[in-house]
Amino acid sequence: MNTLDTLYNVIQTRRSQPQEGSYTCYLLDKGLDKILKKVGEESAEVIIAAKNPSCQQLVQEVADLLYHLQVMLSVRDIPWKDVDIELMRRAEKIGNLKPMREADKNT
Repeated sequence: MNTLDTLYNVIQTRRSQPQEGSYTCYLLDKGLDKILKKVGEESAEVIIAAKNPSCQQLVQEVADLLYHLQVMLSVRDIPWKDVDIELMRRAEKIGNLKPMREADKNT
């Protein structure tokens, strides 16, 4: 089991066994709209961090985004395993390149 699997399992546990003071429980209690707002905020923070020289800040923002995405998936009852399977499926396509199309630079 990797770190993302472990994190998703913690989120699922918080759903079934809420703990007072848990940020995950706070998000789950506020509902999907609050979670989606956080996903949007974290996405913007990743973009900003990517433009800045600090690699550590970018790593932290990506971690925040992955966490909030997992909370979103949990609320939608989509197992993290499904995302992992999709990524593996896509990885199998590597090397299966499509021919390049010439861009119309006049439009």
